[in-house]
Amino acid sequence: MLERLERQEDTAAETQAMLEAWQFELHTAMPGIVESFDPARMTVSVQPAIRGAVKRRDGSVYSTPLPMLVDVPVCFQGGGGYIATFPIKKGDDCLVIFSERCIDAWWQSGGVQEPVEFRMHDLSDGFALVGVRSQPNVVSDGVATDAAELRRDDGTARIRLTGTAVEIVAPGGVMIDTPQVTVTGDVVADGISLDRHVHAGCQGGTTGGPQ
Repeated sequence: MLERLERQEDTAAETQAMLEAWQFELHTAMPGIVESFDPARMTVSVQPAIRGAVKRRDGSVYSTPLPMLVDVPVCFQGGGGYIATFPIKKGDDCLVIFSERCIDAWWQSGGVQEPVEFRMHDLSDGFALVGVRSQPNVVSDGVATDAAELRRDDGTARIRLTGTAVEIVAPGGVMIDTPQVTVTGDVVADGISLDRHVHAGCQGGTTGGPQ
């Protein structure tokens, strides 16, 4: 009876060891740091920001750097023929999500494809979500809680959308390239109304500036 219990305990230990070894090779998602960005291919090279763990035969574990992830597709928000893009830079934080199947054929050709390899949750099959941030890289003045914003990290330029208005801060100016601008409502520049301003000296010739 004792021998049978020992065999059962050995089998359970072996099964547990196999499961742990399998988990060490299973990749789902992890933070990374952008090494380079290819805007034409919309891909990044990413250094995983969490070291890998390797288990020795004696059960002890040691850490090792994970390899650089190359040709990782970037997930920009978009759809319906529109896309919002950002100039990704080296050193940006990101989150890499690993596909459960090989993405090579889909990435090359699009559409529905057969997997060219039977790997699963592999480091080769990641997608990069750029925007997640570690604490040293959060926005210094905090995220607005009363509006949606498109902004520089330092806040020097921003487009701010509130419930009733759009605010633009642009120290370098605003450039509009269009054949026509249509405005419904009044336009006010430096306190002078386009609808209600008047000119001095209207007896002919050159009038004064708007007031």
